[in-house]
Amino acid sequence: MSREDTSRAVLGQAAHLAGLDASGATLIRLGENDLWRLPGGVVARIARAGQDAAAAKEVAVAHWLEEGGVDAVRVIRDIDQPVHVVGRPVTFWHELPPHEQGTVADVAAALRQVHKLDPPAGFTLPALAPFVRLAERIDRATTLTGTDRAWLAGHLTALQDRYAGLPAGLPRGVVHGDAWRGNIARTANGRAILLDLERTAIGPPEWDLVSTAVSRVTTGWLAEPEWTAYCGAYGHDVTTWPGFDVLRDIRELRMTLMACQLAAENPRYQEQAAHRLACIRGERGPRPWAGWAAVP
Repeated sequence: MSREDTSRAVLGQAAHLAGLDASGATLIRLGENDLWRLPGGVVARIARAGQDAAAAKEVAVAHWLEEGGVDAVRVIRDIDQPVHVVGRPVTFWHELPPHEQGTVADVAAALRQVHKLDPPAGFTLPALAPFVRLAERIDRATTLTGTDRAWLAGHLTALQDRYAGLPAGLPRGVVHGDAWRGNIARTANGRAILLDLERTAIGPPEWDLVSTAVSRVTTGWLAEPEWTAYCGAYGHDVTTWPGFDVLRDIRELRMTLMACQLAAENPRYQEQAAHRLACIRGERGPRPWAGWAAVP
């Protein structure tokens, strides 16, 4: 049975348990999560096995954001979610209206709303984990030399120590965890809808802000007017904070290791992975570094 057939079978069982009709479902994407469009404006999200807690958290966060007045993706309210089928959690969401990727100002405005909310009272969010899976990615970076992997491991350890001593900044609270333009949907009527809630956690709000800042200071992808609009929409310039360099360096390491992971799977990304590694090792001069290309 193909992966699509397996996913469709899981969808059928989950929809039946939820009281929904999946007979006319069409595949949107097979990826980290499988997405299906059902009749009636419903989207099903099938997570990998072992992601029960993450799926339940996403549902809880979606309810909490809706109650807090944040325009975010909405779950179907009259279904007890997630639904579990052969060890895989399945959740059901309202389909988004026609949309395009949001602007960086949209990202900032959404973050400002989220960061103003008090942490939820009905459930507990985990602490932000900025180093999750990085050690494993270093071990699996098979296109790198042993010397390169040893340097990355030492760099990771140093960053963990620096993060432990992060200076005070904005009040800690709920963070989205993966705040970039791809996680904002802008509709034709100007709504900016926040997506992808799986990394929501408790941590420094600067973590969310640095995600866009590196597109300005590290890669140079973001032009000055866009950066000015971003800071204006949020009301704060994170690059002025004394702890900025720490979170910037962590983001750069994450971006580098993502390229290394892809390079181990596809030779076309090896040059990009090597370039990013050379940059963070200080071999390509000062930031912003030319030559960083989006992956995949």
